[in-house]
Amino acid sequence: MRYDELEAAILQLVVAASEDQLRVFGLDTVTRLVRSELLDTAADDELDEDAWAALATARENVRTASATELRAQLERIDAGVLADGNLDQGLLIVITALEHWTTYLEENGRGELFELAIRSVEEVDFQVSADLDDVLGTPEMAAEYDRIRSLLTA
Repeated sequence: MRYDELEAAILQLVVAASEDQLRVFGLDTVTRLVRSELLDTAADDELDEDAWAALATARENVRTASATELRAQLERIDAGVLADGNLDQGLLIVITALEHWTTYLEENGRGELFELAIRSVEEVDFQVSADLDDVLGTPEMAAEYDRIRSLLTA
């Protein structure tokens, strides 16, 4: 499967999923994407102390926090970015995942969960460097697509 075909397949899954399936998928995916291992390579000086504290709070409470609570943490994170345009890849994945999840909670837009799914695929691709013409050719990418498909069709 080519990368563009994967994106189209994921979009179809998101469009066809029930609200309950979307919620379960979103929670599972955002939880996976805010895990601490993704922050292992981030430098302490990329965020100020308050932003790191806000990020920790958002990550710890992502499964139970309201959209308002998460938005407040994201605003603190945004205000405390010290890096000049180039955040660590793992840190960027975590912040972006929080943003998509928060916006989904605020607006209930399926597009945000599609974007969350794509960020999840990109995170796996970053780890294994999949071939764009055979994106599911690695066991890790195939497993991620299977995870997405099973949660959105369960």
